[in-house]
Amino acid sequence: MSHGIKAGLLERLRSQPLAAIGLALLVLFAVCALFAPWLSPHDPAALDLHGRLAAPNTAHWFGTDELGRDILSRTIYGARISLIVAISVVGLSLAIGLVAGCAAGFYGGWIDTAINIYLMNAFLALPGILLAIAFVAFMGPGLGNVIIALAISGWVGYARLVRGQVMAVKEREFVEAARALGASDLRVLTRHILPNIIQPLIVQAAIGMATAVMAEATLSFLGLGVPPPAASWGSMLNDARSHMFDSPHMVFFPAMAVMLCVLSFNFIGDALRDFMDPRTRLRAGM
Repeated sequence: MSHGIKAGLLERLRSQPLAAIGLALLVLFAVCALFAPWLSPHDPAALDLHGRLAAPNTAHWFGTDELGRDILSRTIYGARISLIVAISVVGLSLAIGLVAGCAAGFYGGWIDTAINIYLMNAFLALPGILLAIAFVAFMGPGLGNVIIALAISGWVGYARLVRGQVMAVKEREFVEAARALGASDLRVLTRHILPNIIQPLIVQAAIGMATAVMAEATLSFLGLGVPPPAASWGSMLNDARSHMFDSPHMVFFPAMAVMLCVLSFNFIGDALRDFMDPRTRLRAGM
């Protein structure tokens, strides 16, 4: 069975070059995040005022910023922050969304009304990024606060997806059979419902990571992300604003890092959606 799944994945990668590109980019960013101290040619926080605003050269492949810091090293370390935020935000948002969505979809009634009508709509009334900005501005910048802020603003999408999937699955015959055999609500949810709704959640999580990377870069660009001297792609873009025309390399490399990271998650999310959708596989086979 596992061999068939692996063969299907390899065949899908061959038939979808964008998925292969996305996976390769994600592996590249993951390697940079895990092995940043060994891959970085320089200390990302080391200052060199005599070599400030240097163009790309043999000593500094991506050039230096306004404080003489090596942009390549800071870009590599920025991958660590972006991936930590992406994984943490999606994991926390998905956990909250699973609990809220399962409760609303499984029990219905006043629980569904309270969670879906009042709680979710209250969070949807404000744009997610504005809610995150307000939270970080109140609590202060920092990696933990950024993760909590983005999770608070992003759990609603997962909760609504889970609610809809649970409401559709709970009426099926195998769930009714489990209830007739005396299975508890927790067992019905964990053993019969959740395994049948996990596929759209995986796709949503992959796309949600792209959103989290972009949101973290936005907060860091506004000065509400990880405080200096930590390297973040958004803060690097903020530092480059005043040197956009005289030192365009300061903008180009962190912007390309954000773009490629977001594209990798989107490509993988699209490939997972096609692979897990039986109708898409049927059309592809035809």
